[in-house]
Amino acid sequence: MAYDVVVIGSGPGGYVCAVKCAQLGLKTAIVEKRATLGGTCLNIGCIPSKALLQASEHFVAAEHTLPKMGVKVGKPKLDLKAMLAHKDATVKSNVDGVAFLMKKNKIDWMTGTGKVLGEGKVSVTGEDGKEQEIEAKNIVIATGSDVAGIPGVEVDFDEKVIVSSTGALDLAKVPGHMVVVGGGVIGLELGSVWKRLGAEVTVVEYLDTILGGMDGEVSKQFQRMLEKQGMKFNLGAKVTGVTKAGKGAQVTFEPAKGGDAVTLDADVVLVATGRKPYTEGLGLEKAGVVLDERGRVQINEHWQTSVTGIYALGDVVIGPMLAHKAEDEGMAVAEIIAGQHGHVNYDVIPGVVYTEPEVASVGKTEEELKKADIEYTSGKFPFAANGRARAMLATDGFVKILADKKTDRVLGVHMVGHGVGEMIHEAAVLMEFGGSSEDLARTCHAHPTMSESVREAALATAFGKPIHM
Repeated sequence: MAYDVVVIGSGPGGYVCAVKCAQLGLKTAIVEKRATLGGTCLNIGCIPSKALLQASEHFVAAEHTLPKMGVKVGKPKLDLKAMLAHKDATVKSNVDGVAFLMKKNKIDWMTGTGKVLGEGKVSVTGEDGKEQEIEAKNIVIATGSDVAGIPGVEVDFDEKVIVSSTGALDLAKVPGHMVVVGGGVIGLELGSVWKRLGAEVTVVEYLDTILGGMDGEVSKQFQRMLEKQGMKFNLGAKVTGVTKAGKGAQVTFEPAKGGDAVTLDADVVLVATGRKPYTEGLGLEKAGVVLDERGRVQINEHWQTSVTGIYALGDVVIGPMLAHKAEDEGMAVAEIIAGQHGHVNYDVIPGVVYTEPEVASVGKTEEELKKADIEYTSGKFPFAANGRARAMLATDGFVKILADKKTDRVLGVHMVGHGVGEMIHEAAVLMEFGGSSEDLARTCHAHPTMSESVREAALATAFGKPIHM
């Protein structure tokens, strides 16, 4: 069987690339080792976690927010089994949707483990061990990433007591105490789910701040909000051991700058210390595909590897490990293979933390601008001064806009607040078109909406003063 394109991996990057290739008239096949399409994101990542985040937010709102609005429902009861069933149904709906897209676009779906045999050749090994060889003018590696673990610490994941993000989506009961190793996006999202459902949650993070590369002011304010919700934090803490103890586990850590070790007892330990590129068993090195020092596939500006006709994208290459970054690359690679000019603007890739409140960011942080010696103007507006936010009892947080001091071109926008994951995109569109804070400040926004806070922050940036403060 010969194809124009064979894509290995069916996560957001892989399946989007396959669909775009097919739309551009290329005969396309996709290889996936799982029984379902969609990769980590749809099966055990973004989609199921959002189902649990949404459900757990409703659980808390029923007890605490609704009575303040005059809706009395009594103390809600948790049906964890039903909540997890909602999560599973959400996953099924999404993976079935991707399977439909393959059928609709006449893409051949091959279940099995893909391996690159060299230029123009891929093998697929099924569960039965049978191997078939496929010819492909172009091969796209979109195999994503895997749980990284803790550098220098052996962790024995049983996905019941010591869990990765996968096990944290499927706990049989709410733990009394959950220790989360890692204060990044995954740890905070999943930690907040179990906190809302009744667990005591302690986060242990090596850095002095949560959310690593996020804007420093956003990170500090957001941590205070999570502490107000009852989450506890041990920052600047180096984990030296995660071990089972009785029916639970223990986490040992010491101050990163030196000091006495501390041991915490936990019913469940969630290790959420990031992810690593998945390149194992792909035959890349034998095929001549060069990897970098961090195990990522090396590519040029056109996502081409060191071997002609072999491309790579998504979590397996350099850049943020985000589903939407992989999707953008998938479309760009398809266009390049079809002889067009695929492009991704890496300066305008939004990032969202789907907690409550949410955190959303696009472009440069203040720290990055200072480091690059770029003079900038900053404008802020709090949701506490927004009419719709007051009506929704969602006044936590603010919007901050950073613009070039000389040209007023918007360089970064950072938000923390209810639903800001949806609000960040007007900033992304503005930046994609090279817009200024004045452009945004002069754009009429519907009243009353949370989005008016974005305009008010733009007024503060462009003219030094918002209207409603």
